[in-house]
Amino acid sequence: MAEAARLAILPYFRARGLVTDNKLSEGFDPVTEGDRAGEAAMRAVLAEMRPEDGVFGEEMGRSTGTSGLTWVLDPIDGTRGFMSGTPTWGVLIALANKSGPVFGIIDQPYIAERFVGGFGEAFVEGPQGRKRLGTGETSELGEATLFTTFPEVGSDTEAAAFRAVSEKVRLTRYGMDCYAYALVAAGQVDLVIEAGLNDYDVQAPIAVIEAAGGIVTDWRGGPAHNGGRVIAAANRQIHAAALEILRQY
Repeated sequence: MAEAARLAILPYFRARGLVTDNKLSEGFDPVTEGDRAGEAAMRAVLAEMRPEDGVFGEEMGRSTGTSGLTWVLDPIDGTRGFMSGTPTWGVLIALANKSGPVFGIIDQPYIAERFVGGFGEAFVEGPQGRKRLGTGETSELGEATLFTTFPEVGSDTEAAAFRAVSEKVRLTRYGMDCYAYALVAAGQVDLVIEAGLNDYDVQAPIAVIEAAGGIVTDWRGGPAHNGGRVIAAANRQIHAAALEILRQY
């Protein structure tokens, strides 16, 4: 699926005249030809190889299966970045059962970097070859690197919660979409804090980060695979320190 999505999406990246539609009557939630082509390519693979499984994709909705397993797909997570030509978007693929994701892929086609986690494995394949994934050991907020996609985060309350954590960390960065979660799994980033996510935004990152030794929950410490307010952390110590602040909001 990841290979099929790469082939389908890359011709649209940095292409002049890219066709983009807005899903919203108010605001801006873009979808491109690349999004639709990528999901169609992945669904074609599943139809051939896993017809008994359910599929839930951002662009083409949900189909039920008989196996108890569902593939959760986001063909381009970070469409705004895709439109802007930045290589921070990615293809998200998760396999979930009724309890949540058990396997995930975060794939960045342009730089040919693929992060994989689940079933006892956690690795990245890319320009530097294949390497084992492992989250970082930073336990103090004052030493942490924090990412989020949008500076405004979500509601005013959610933005205030993010700022309260941001004020305690060493470094805050923005705008990385799913690639920030991949960097948590790779041990480069300590925290990602976001709000307003959908399940297809977060299920693949959850699987990859947890396989690499990290933790992903909602802002109260509960399951996050249905989206909403999400915190991804390199380890339980840094997670607890950030969660203590977020819970106040």
